Amino acid sequence: MASTSSTQVDKTSPLVESPQIPSLESLLRNSAKRTRAMFQERTDSASVLEVEESQRIKLRVKLNDEYKDAQELPPVVLAQQGKVTRPQKQQQPAAIEGPSAEKSGASNETNGSSSQVVQISGGHPFPSAPGVTLSNETAIEAEVSESSVSRLIDSLPPTKAQEEAAKHAHGVVAIRQKAGFRAGPEASTGSLIRRQMPKSIKPGWHPPWILMRVISGHLGWVRSVAVEPGNKWFATGAGDRTIKIWDLASGTLKVTLTGHISTVRGLAVSPRHPYLFSCGEDKMVKCWDLEQNKVIRHYHGHLSGVYSLSLHPTLDVLVTSGRDATARVWDMRTKQCIHVLTGHNTTVADVKCQEVDPQVITGSMDSTIRLWDLAAGKTMATLTHHKKSVRALTLHPNEFTFASGSADNIKQWKCPEGTFMQNFEGHRAIINTLAVNADNVLFSGADNGSMSFWDWKSGYRFQTMDVTVQPGSLESEAGIFACTFDRTGLRLITCEADKTIKVYKEDPKATPETHPIDWKPSLVRTRY
Repeated sequence: MASTSSTQVDKTSPLVESPQIPSLESLLRNSAKRTRAMFQERTDSASVLEVEESQRIKLRVKLNDEYKDAQELPPVVLAQQGKVTRPQKQQQPAAIEGPSAEKSGASNETNGSSSQVVQISGGHPFPSAPGVTLSNETAIEAEVSESSVSRLIDSLPPTKAQEEAAKHAHGVVAIRQKAGFRAGPEASTGSLIRRQMPKSIKPGWHPPWILMRVISGHLGWVRSVAVEPGNKWFATGAGDRTIKIWDLASGTLKVTLTGHISTVRGLAVSPRHPYLFSCGEDKMVKCWDLEQNKVIRHYHGHLSGVYSLSLHPTLDVLVTSGRDATARVWDMRTKQCIHVLTGHNTTVADVKCQEVDPQVITGSMDSTIRLWDLAAGKTMATLTHHKKSVRALTLHPNEFTFASGSADNIKQWKCPEGTFMQNFEGHRAIINTLAVNADNVLFSGADNGSMSFWDWKSGYRFQTMDVTVQPGSLESEAGIFACTFDRTGLRLITCEADKTIKVYKEDPKATPETHPIDWKPSLVRTRY
């Protein structure tokens, strides 16, 4: 009983506190830092020398492994060498020559019980048969010298893969300049390829954007917007089947165009003609003469609602896309359909045109982006990185790049091949619209009324906000359907579900001191 009672836990003793478990975020951060420190590529000269030394050791081991059977002379030759005396070591021994030079002929000199590895250099080549004596000019060196191994390594020609990599790869570090395949100090070992390091680009400072004006007048959701080239007015299309033209400076209504029998989903103003183009869910594509404010052309061909349109910058060509999973290329004057761009599986939500190939870019709800050759009417590339519907595209005004918006991410691409550049991470919503200006400010508007402002170069989000719905509107009517910057890039126009048009501008009182950049380098954000 005494032993039993002694093993019982004393309930009156204080409880031992368990050590505090670190958070998962701190563990991941420490692991990432250690991983980066372990695998960080060093670019100094010491690392280059270490790489060169490792190559030498690797080749030395490889030579020993492949030619270990040829390092010892036959017994008959060893017996004949009993009377051969080793001459004095030359200051600059000649390289191994002859047909069997690759095998680095070596021998073991028997002197009592000790054995020593020797190397034959110069004179007669390796004996090919028993009974063949060495010539008088044969020199025997003790062991394989470092200089001979270096010359042997230098004499090896670069592989084909190394030559191709040296021609095309970036960041190539040339250990030696190529001087030929002959043995000697000036020979080449090819080039070592340095893997390109991910770059974390520091974002530029941008002032925050503030609401400048709220414009009311539409009786339905405002779904499209376009600014005219002179930057004096802009047009909007809405669910009330009308197109309204507003003065950009004052926000006053100038004219209302009626003619569509369903929601107006796309607008574009021609920079070379007094034309306004519109498309809608009524399958119609219209050309309006702004001098007479009436429709002068119709483009018939779409089998369902037309969701987007874009004008070619230099050609008299109009491209439209919609629910029939196609994009159609129209001759602006003859109204003829030049191409029907087929390949998408579902609705083509957005289309953009630019001057050079790829001249047409489409984003679809089948989660893919296609780059089109306008002359051939065929797909140049299909980008399948997105996992959700691609509803928005935008072209950078100065760079040969574009961005695509989806519910999973906003991605940046480089033309003409559609190379992926980086992600804009953090806007977790259905992205309906994108716009970028010449100051490298990217705007993204979502279906739930959330807005994000990004730095185009680094992908850093420097501002987020939510729209304020008009009094009397439902909370669910907080979506942003379309947006655009004006021609100067200093005004942002958004079209929203509360039937209003909002104009934003940069805060003139903001400075880098009042609104500093809260940015930290990231290990995963890269831009090539």
